[in-house]
Parts: sequence; C-alpha cells; structure tokens
Amino acid sequence: MAIPTSQREDRLTQRRYLLVSVAGFFLFFVSGLAAQMLQIINTDGQSTTISAAQIASLPHVAVSVKDHDVAAEYGGVALATLLSSAGIQLGDRLHGARLAEVLMVEAADGYKVAFALAEVDPAFATREIILADKRDGKPLDAKEGPFRVVAPGDKRGARWARQVTVLRVTAVK
Repeated sequence: MAIPTSQREDRLTQRRYLLVSVAGFFLFFVSGLAAQMLQIINTDGQSTTISAAQIASLPHVAVSVKDHDVAAEYGGVALATLLSSAGIQLGDRLHGARLAEVLMVEAADGYKVAFALAEVDPAFATREIILADKRDGKPLDAKEGPFRVVAPGDKRGARWARQVTVLRVTAVK
C-alpha cells in the first residue's frame, strides 16, 4: 500500500528537522570546545594548544584592579608562565634582537593588542600581566571569557582583551 503524499512530506520534514537539529548541536558543541582552548604561536610559527583544564592546573595568581572604576579581583596564570610552558624562552634568554619581539594577543572577535615581550617577563617587569579565567572567584562569563588578559598598571583597559584565543610572539623587523 502506498503512503499518501502528505505523510511522505511530513516524514521528510521531520527528517530534515532532525538532521538540522543534530548538525546545530554538533556545531554548538565543537565551537564550545574551541572556545576552551588557547593557541600559543612562537616566532617560527610553531603552535602549542593548551586546554582550559591545562590552564587551570598551572600556578594561579590574583590581581586586584579597577575595571571601569569597579573594584575586581582577577585570577589567572601569568603570561610569562604560559609562554614558558609553550617553550618560549624568557629571562636571561631574552636579550639582543629578541628585545624587539612582541606578544600579540588575539580575541575571538578579531580584536588584537600588543605587548613588548619584555613587558610580560618577570626579569624585566615588576607587574604580572595575566590570562584570567576567574573574576571575583567565579569563572568568567561568556562576554569576557573563557580567558581575558588583564594588565594591572595600564591607565586604560584597552589592552585587556576579552575572549582570548591566541597568544602570538612576533619579531618586529
């Protein structure tokens, strides 16, 4: 017995809906995973990917700052620690031509900010610039996180990049 045309169309519509739903869930899930990763790229273009779990396992520091005139405490990992974990040498190894290297911080929305590599090296700087994953003891919300660069001592917060996805070290020529 043949299935009436309207029932066939209903089944096709249901299958399409199911397929679109599954595809949407998959894309949502994959994009969520990607957002929980940080890529660190050295001057040779070699990349290291670090997960949120790996970042959480690194030594954390807290910085007390004013964010738009509101007191806040950010917790996270010093950028120097992250760069060192990816094999980028700092301290006594940062001299000569390497003093012209910059750290480009890239965010999910395309926003980019730069720091002289010496600014994040504790052998040169007295402040700790961090990759925060917490604000006031809580994980960063979707607007800020999962990672945000916080640079205590900057008079303006313009380099406090939100939704950080890439740390790229580049030699300025």
